[in-house]
Amino acid sequence: MNVNIIIPAYNEEKRISQTLLTYCDFFENIKKETGINTNFIVVPNGCTDKTSQIVKEIQAKYNSIKIIDLKQAGKGLAVTTGFHQALQEKSDLIGFVDADMATRPQYFYELIETVRKQNSYDVIFASRYMKESVLIPERPAFKKWGRTLFFNPLIKILLRLNFKDFQCGAKLFRPQVLEKILPNIKMKDWAFDVELLYLAKKNGFVLHEIPTTWYDQQDSKFNAIRSGSKMILSIIKLKLRHSLFRNLFEKKY
Repeated sequence: MNVNIIIPAYNEEKRISQTLLTYCDFFENIKKETGINTNFIVVPNGCTDKTSQIVKEIQAKYNSIKIIDLKQAGKGLAVTTGFHQALQEKSDLIGFVDADMATRPQYFYELIETVRKQNSYDVIFASRYMKESVLIPERPAFKKWGRTLFFNPLIKILLRLNFKDFQCGAKLFRPQVLEKILPNIKMKDWAFDVELLYLAKKNGFVLHEIPTTWYDQQDSKFNAIRSGSKMILSIIKLKLRHSLFRNLFEKKY
């Protein structure tokens, strides 16, 4: 089985080395036992630090790493660029994981194993908020309130998606899913993850959410208070861009 994992990286010079070394070593160690051949497509985007240089240094030690260096910043852009590259290769599964090591490789491997055991799943993604999930350390209450009171209900009402966690940075897709939905991806901001799931569901693919162990990163670039209103607006934009009013909306915005 060939698996391609995209790692978007924006100014991650302090963390990218540990992430790549840990992921590469883990999947190399289980390769013979599992028959899984894993490659990593690292996409530095809009970086103004030494992220790209560090990735190239590590690439010299591992032939499983490929680099796509983008001048423009944006997680959505970085991940979709990686998706297009992975689709050109012989991939049985294509996924992405955040560069901050919030998801350890053994927990991303759980996504792969779940798909291998259950062929009916087309999209599988990690969840920080299911009953069995483990958060280290526990997230502040105000982050949970925003998700529970505003974000998730809005997604359920507008997009008819009923999951616990839409934005955990660990998702896995069968190639046919991406081939179908990539031409229609429009969001490049925080709603990008939601749009992936929305389009997959809309096109009849089977989605499955599993609990994970997630390590909260204290220096994460995401700020719930600052970004909360932007996230809500993005979900509304997402709905409009895939509605009957999409042509009018895109001309205006």
